[in-house]
Amino acid sequence: MDMSKTIIAKSDQLNADDLLGGPRTVEIERVTEGNSDQPVAVFYKGCNGKPYYPCKSMRRVMVNVWGPDGHSYAGKAMTLFRDPNVKFGGIMVGGIRISHMSGIDKDTPLALQVTRGSKKLYTVKPLRVQEQKAQTPAIIGKIREQIATASNIEEADAIWKKFSDYVQKCEDAGKPLSPDVVQECQSIISERSASLSPENQPVDEFA
Repeated sequence: MDMSKTIIAKSDQLNADDLLGGPRTVEIERVTEGNSDQPVAVFYKGCNGKPYYPCKSMRRVMVNVWGPDGHSYAGKAMTLFRDPNVKFGGIMVGGIRISHMSGIDKDTPLALQVTRGSKKLYTVKPLRVQEQKAQTPAIIGKIREQIATASNIEEADAIWKKFSDYVQKCEDAGKPLSPDVVQECQSIISERSASLSPENQPVDEFA
């Protein structure tokens, strides 16, 4: 069971706590004006009406890497993660940061302003989406084969953990699986796990 799905905040936007389960790679659909506090709303595939509102530092990252035209961001992709060291009101509350972006072929260091008169080096890594997309049909097929061999819930849980570790490894390497593929694989494993749950097993006939 993927517990991260049960702790998603009830909100009209993507929150840092939504990423407690790990980084998320998103493909941008459109960028629109937000509000006075959060001037930019980034809608992405599968956001379900909960856009990402980048802070000023991350907007500077996007402009430095992709340029100032927000409309041109459609179709581009980036990996978002939860940075637990982000402060608000002097308290560590966590915030959303960008680790990887498409459209670059090497690490891109940027000097971002932290406080007035103080800057900090921030590095964005290249996101190789197309390279990983070519592998996705094979990945789905492999998951189907592996989960079909599971004879009990423990074996299904082991396959779930192995897949989760693989997803994380791809994220860390800047070669993430597409959200659609991750969701499909999780659904395949979840369906098999449900069928193996004790409450769904037939009761032995009384001998």
